[in-house]
Amino acid sequence: MHRTKWQFLLALFLISLSALSYLAHFLLFKDLHHILIYLVGDIAFVPVEVLLVTLIIHRLLSEREKRSRLEKLNMVIGTYFSETGTPLLFHIARFDKQRDELGKKLVINKDWTKNNFITIKETIRNHPHELAAKKSGLVNIRKFLMGKRDFLLRLLENPNLLEHESFTEHLRAVFHLCDELGNRKNLLLAPQTDIDHLNGDIKRAYRSMINEWLDYMFYLKKDYPYLFSLAVRTNPFDASASPVVK
Repeated sequence: MHRTKWQFLLALFLISLSALSYLAHFLLFKDLHHILIYLVGDIAFVPVEVLLVTLIIHRLLSEREKRSRLEKLNMVIGTYFSETGTPLLFHIARFDKQRDELGKKLVINKDWTKNNFITIKETIRNHPHELAAKKSGLVNIRKFLMGKRDFLLRLLENPNLLEHESFTEHLRAVFHLCDELGNRKNLLLAPQTDIDHLNGDIKRAYRSMINEWLDYMFYLKKDYPYLFSLAVRTNPFDASASPVVK
């Protein structure tokens, strides 16, 4: 309410100032015809000015702001994959029954183009993602995610991520998996029904994680080739790479 009142007073002041300026001009020069010529000319230019300000300048500023937000968002995503995503992807990929077959398709290199990434994402969409989690492997994932829980929570609280719906959904899937594992104190003694349930949670996180990882790899290749080179050398699907396992 206070802001609206302030804006109204400012508008009233500016209009009054303009009227007084025209009045002063008339009192000094007694030339109403000259005033009307410039007044009509100024009014005629208003639509063009609105076009320039609202449609062109405003759009350019919005695009610049959008690029800035996207850059910050990609920095957050990069931190996620460095700290959690890539090591977790390596852990979960071990459960994939078709890991070798999938791994051959995900050996990314510097020659990949945008079409390669589009094609492989379509392949991933049709991949069955049949997982067979072992209890010992679940113990390792539980230990890893428990150490990253606070980090994941801070990411979910980041307002920049609200603009990236798919990545936010992925984080929720990973955080849900973290909670499910955390609620089972002794996974080695867990019944098979629990293991099957956890397999479903892992599959959900795994499917979305590969898609987000591919998007991130494409971003690095396009904008940060030196970081892309490191990401290629730590590819969790490449048997010849050296993935970072934390």
